Amino acid sequence: MTRRAPETLRSARWFAPDDLRSFGHRSRAMQMGYGPADWAGKPVIAIVNTWSDINQCHAHFKQRVDDVKRGVLQAGGFPLELPAMSLSEPFVKPTTMLYRNLLAMETEELLRSHPVDGAVLMGGCDKTTPALLMGAISAGLPCIFLPAGPMLRGNWKGKVLGSGSDGFKFWDERRAGKLTPEQWLEVEGGIARSHGTCMTMGTAATMMGIAEAIGMTLPGASSIPAPDANHVRMAAECGRRCVQMVWDDLTPARVFTRASFDNGVAVAMAMGCSTNAIIHLVAMSRRAGCALTLADFDAASRHVPVIANIRPSGDTYLMEDFYYAGGLRALMNRMAAKLQLDALTVNGRTLGENIAGAEVYNDDVIRPMDRPLYAEGALAVLRGNLAPDGVVIKPSACAPQLLKHRGPALVFDDYPSLKKAVDDPDLDVTPEHVLVLRNAGPLGGPGMPEWGMLPIPTKLVKQGVRDMLRLSDARMSGTSYGACMLHCAPEAYIGGPLALVKSGDIVSVDVPARRIHLEVSDAELARRKSEWKPLSPRFERGWGWMASKHMLQANQGCDFDYLETSFGAPVGEPDIF
Repeated sequence: MTRRAPETLRSARWFAPDDLRSFGHRSRAMQMGYGPADWAGKPVIAIVNTWSDINQCHAHFKQRVDDVKRGVLQAGGFPLELPAMSLSEPFVKPTTMLYRNLLAMETEELLRSHPVDGAVLMGGCDKTTPALLMGAISAGLPCIFLPAGPMLRGNWKGKVLGSGSDGFKFWDERRAGKLTPEQWLEVEGGIARSHGTCMTMGTAATMMGIAEAIGMTLPGASSIPAPDANHVRMAAECGRRCVQMVWDDLTPARVFTRASFDNGVAVAMAMGCSTNAIIHLVAMSRRAGCALTLADFDAASRHVPVIANIRPSGDTYLMEDFYYAGGLRALMNRMAAKLQLDALTVNGRTLGENIAGAEVYNDDVIRPMDRPLYAEGALAVLRGNLAPDGVVIKPSACAPQLLKHRGPALVFDDYPSLKKAVDDPDLDVTPEHVLVLRNAGPLGGPGMPEWGMLPIPTKLVKQGVRDMLRLSDARMSGTSYGACMLHCAPEAYIGGPLALVKSGDIVSVDVPARRIHLEVSDAELARRKSEWKPLSPRFERGWGWMASKHMLQANQGCDFDYLETSFGAPVGEPDIF
């Protein structure tokens, strides 16, 4: 690659001219204690930091930002920390998904409006990874992603606990009367015992792995546990590498290609990914002008086996074990025949070069391709009269007998009604029922909350039932499990077929055939549609109002229509007068 000249640096537009406006820029930088030796002829590297006091996944970012700065300085760059909003998955309500596009917009505008030449993007907690990458795509500056890394394994009475997954499991045990309040408190204190993201193969681990698979991280970066000293060294290397990326003009447009997105899909399947991967990858690909569809995911799930034996698709191991077994480089090397190895990555090498020689150290954690956890089925996309634009299920995490099922619907129009009903000891429900929650999609939720793992009615829990078919236009946590059909599109709130279902209607599901069908005649559905009345607006002002006007449906990635690449001409550089 040809090294660019210092005078062509973007930041030079602010600092280099001999005029009054640049005098103001330089004098204000000097006001903060900087001098010409800090910026003159050097790449200015933004460090987009999503730390906050209430983001448990990013608690270590307060220190990691200093590690990144160290790397930038070592490579001859000028680091500037730019704080961005922090989307803490457990705490932000109604859902972080409502704000993913806001963080993407903030990232894009932070980079475009400031005198920076490249950026290190610090994220990991579920929505921060796709949001930061979406913003980077639109901003177009050289960027590298620094994954937060998973937390350490949980522990309770010598048993390994997995975040999310075991919480759901033990909650059912408590509802069944098998756990005391004191034991429940012990589980609370043992399930999340270090900084870092969920250590199951939830959305955070999935999206950090995808970020590496599509070439936006250093090799192996996504697997390193957050408390590990290797994570500190990786952070510093991100700073050093970003400086060189600026000199090489290695922009996201050179990394985000159809080949890289196909690699992201394939690796997601092999990892036994979160269902949320579909929404985020679709949104990212559409930003990059390489639009993926649900059909691409379903096709990949047919031929890419699940080889990562990590909960919730697996039954034993967690991300710490995955790292010790060789991590994502080892998994990708094992599945190399399914990847496009010539795809470029942020270290300037191809994916094939980055994974060459990576070894697997535990064949039960990362299975051989001829001895997978599941031959297919990390995700499946079903279609039918209930979901013309698709509904997503994770076959690898649900009871096998439910992959083909026919039963009566039990319908709830909102989550409070569902929550009240499931605790009713006299609820008229059997294990054959299909629980339905609607009006919880992108616009109806609002923001498509993670309500899709509908709780099993307490009456059935006490009978030993731990899984049943559930259907919604919501999402579910990537740490969740069970026979949950999600992202039903179009959503009920805008009059999709899900809005027309009545309790007692028969729903038939055939996952191998990728089919979902409501056994109601077309004439009856047309009659119900004519009587359907829209619900009242969720917002009448503010960010929620903007989202309700512009958020796309689940099968389109839930981005805002005006942020997609196809919407209009690229935004130019800001005027400086």
